Amino acid sequence: MVDTLRSRLQGRVRRWALKRYPRSRSVTLTQKRIFILPTRAGAGFMLLLLMLLIMGVNYENNLIYAITFLAAGVFLVSCLHTYSNLAGIKLQALRGNSCFAGEQAGFELELDHQAGRQPEQIRLQFEQGSPLLIDLEHRGQRLELFCAAPERGWLDPGGLKLETCFPLGLFRAWTWVSLELQALVYPKPLGGELPAPDGGGQSGETGLQKRDGTDDFTGLEQFQPGMSLRQIDWKSYARGLGLQAKQFGSQQSPDIWLDLEACPGNLEQRLSRLTYWVLELSRREQRFGLRLGALELLPEQGDNHRYEALKRLALYGRGGRA
Repeated sequence: MVDTLRSRLQGRVRRWALKRYPRSRSVTLTQKRIFILPTRAGAGFMLLLLMLLIMGVNYENNLIYAITFLAAGVFLVSCLHTYSNLAGIKLQALRGNSCFAGEQAGFELELDHQAGRQPEQIRLQFEQGSPLLIDLEHRGQRLELFCAAPERGWLDPGGLKLETCFPLGLFRAWTWVSLELQALVYPKPLGGELPAPDGGGQSGETGLQKRDGTDDFTGLEQFQPGMSLRQIDWKSYARGLGLQAKQFGSQQSPDIWLDLEACPGNLEQRLSRLTYWVLELSRREQRFGLRLGALELLPEQGDNHRYEALKRLALYGRGGRA
């Protein structure tokens, strides 16, 4: 019962704290953002102070009075140090790193603090993430926090909690901030057979396609404005045949089309299979295109093409911005 009431109270405080300020890329912690209360050890320490004060009054013992007031001073100073350990920290949101569904998405932050101060034992954690305990040893310190990514699409890590019990553990200072951070979560790859290459445009018995390239000389053509001067065949020009441009080509494997409608299973399984194929074909340096209903990504290869294909798979049917 006590734990349930505590979790409800903490949830209300979190929602209220996050609604006070809009989301932003940068946040500086001030006295308006920081909450501080005694910990269980602090509550026990307060009870001990009360007992010592009662003993001092009852026995009229100056030594007990001295111990009581000394301990009370330590208690108050500890409160100020715990608060100042968070005050003045500046958080800067950098970026969210992409991942696959079921993994942990990483979010990069930069923490800065006031000159002459070195905050210690700062605990950071997203609502659904793993906690991280750090000491700010230098200004402009960068770190990466992780948050669970259960499904594809844009992942919002939610509120970020910072707290500290430094130096004596008698008080806990904490705050909630909302940063403009998102990470793109791709569908989880699901293995399966690769689709057969598209037979259109094949040449020869080898099934290879001829494309413009720099591998093999394929002939000459009339030089046109805009062509590179390196393509000019100066030997032909010397023989009085006019400006002729050299043409080169290469033999490559046929294009492969990845079609959502051709995959078995439900929507998420089909997207997962296409994700596996995108990664596999990119690893093989094979050109491929992607069809998602009426949307098409023309055949190409390379890192940018792989990223574009994965992004379309992650956002398909989500209605999210790219």
